[in-house]
Amino acid sequence: MEELKQRILAEATVLSHDVLKLDALLNQQVDPQLTMRMGQEFAELYRSEQITRVVTVESSGIPVAFATAYELGVPLVFARRKKTLLADPDALVERVPSFTKGIVTDIVLSQQFITAEDRILFIDDIIANGDAARGLVKIIQRSGATLVGVGIVIEKSFQNGAQSIREQGIRLDSLVKIASLDEGKITFA
Repeated sequence: MEELKQRILAEATVLSHDVLKLDALLNQQVDPQLTMRMGQEFAELYRSEQITRVVTVESSGIPVAFATAYELGVPLVFARRKKTLLADPDALVERVPSFTKGIVTDIVLSQQFITAEDRILFIDDIIANGDAARGLVKIIQRSGATLVGVGIVIEKSFQNGAQSIREQGIRLDSLVKIASLDEGKITFA
């Protein structure tokens, strides 16, 4: 997605050889028109797959997942990063480390919103090490639903997260692949 590449070059900040700050695009500010175009891209990739639900992890994946669900005409379900007092006592939970937050969190998805009959498209903003993605994949698999594929806005292909998902035989499509952040420069794959 050339438009997204240009926006990344213009608005992202390289913080280190493995950290890219995307607050202006995905993490704190959202461009609704660009987000809807990203959703359209994912919807086109998966339109023939009879998707019944789009799933993501809160919070930065929600806008693009919403746009994708809207384009596909299906519900969006998001996993929370912590249990609340109102959480489903039978919720599916997976403990995962967060590289950018430097902590371990629980990913929680209510069984009320995902069934064995569902065909799931998992959408997320970024994949680097892939801990959160692997956690949500495990939850989807435990639910009995069919994981049709994973759509990632930005794949850091120099880290092993996307590859670890693909090695499980799961389809993973990225809108943009970043090959390197070395010397403070963004290099696309």
